[in-house]
This record gives sequence, structure tokens and C-alpha cells, in this order.
Amino acid sequence: MVSPIETETAKLASLQVDLLQKVRKGQMTLNQLEWFNGLSLELRDRFTQPDFRAVVRGLSQIVAIEHIIDCDADPLVAEGWNVESHKNGGLFKWDASKVRLHLSKNQKGHKYIQGHELRDELAKKPVLNANVLDYLLTHSELIPEEWKGKCVYFWGTIYRHSDGNLYVRALCWGGECWEWFCTWLAKDFNCNNPAACSRV
Repeated sequence: MVSPIETETAKLASLQVDLLQKVRKGQMTLNQLEWFNGLSLELRDRFTQPDFRAVVRGLSQIVAIEHIIDCDADPLVAEGWNVESHKNGGLFKWDASKVRLHLSKNQKGHKYIQGHELRDELAKKPVLNANVLDYLLTHSELIPEEWKGKCVYFWGTIYRHSDGNLYVRALCWGGECWEWFCTWLAKDFNCNNPAACSRV
């Protein structure tokens, strides 16, 4: 019986022969062939790795990485800042489908709501804290694409600056990468400023 590894190796060898013929006929450049050859060697090496062979034989399995965030840990605090309040959330397993972007009825359409009022409205909602924000910044591949164009706020952590004012941090797409910034609670929040909440 032919193993899956031998089958894949045979396929790659056949492809290389076909590609050499294309080079001879002028249908492919040597640079393209070199690129493919490097790719095929990488694939061959991957197929012959012991871990991969164990998966093929049913002795091992590939398991998705679980992203567990400790929402009870102390949040990041920049110099000149203090944590005013921090809503603990235990160990939070990241799953984008379990997170919703919440808007107050006073944020929808062309309405605005002041941050202090919005904070009061969100007091009993399952808002995520800044630990989730910071985790997502270090694992930006987890951030949903549909969050781009919005500033997603993490109301579970409120900061007090040395100027005495209260702030909340948000996650925003900066054009080339995800960034965080903060907003003074005396400012207004609109439909582009949802709160990240867990679906409970």
C-alpha cells in the first residue's frame, strides 16, 4: 500500500518534470522554476516531518490554539495614570462570535451620548475590560475585520489621569496596524464608538 507521503512526493516529482518541459518551451522562466522548486522542497520537508506523519496515520491531531485571557489580572497602567475601576471577568476564552459590539439607543443614527452617561448605562452590561484590548493588540490576527472603521471601547476598565479626568481605552485601526487610544469621559460617543461586550 502506498503511503500518503509517497503519493504527495510522487505528485511533486511529476510537477517538477512538467515545469522543466515548460522552461524548455519558453513557457516559464528559470526564476519561476527556482521559486517552485524551493516551495516543493518546503512541502516535501513538511510532509516528511514526524509530527505530520503521525497526523496522517491518525496517531496525532491538529488542535486549534485556545486564546485564554486573564480578565482578573491587573490591567496595563501607563505612567501618570491610575485605575479608577476594573471589572473582573475571570478567564475569558477569546471567540469573536461570542463578542458583540453594543451601542446605546442614544448612540444610534446621528445621536451622541456623553461618556459619563454611557458609563452609567453600561454598568450592568457584560463589558470587556482593558486586558482583552491589550491581548488583542498582541494577537491582532484575532481582531474581526468588521471592527475596522470603528473605535471599539473596553468599558470594563476606567482610568484616571493625573489631570483628574476619567478616560476609557479603545481599539482602532490606524490604517496600517491596530492601535489603542483613550477618550475623556466628558466627550461624546456616537455610532462609531461601540462597547465590546461578551454574549452571555
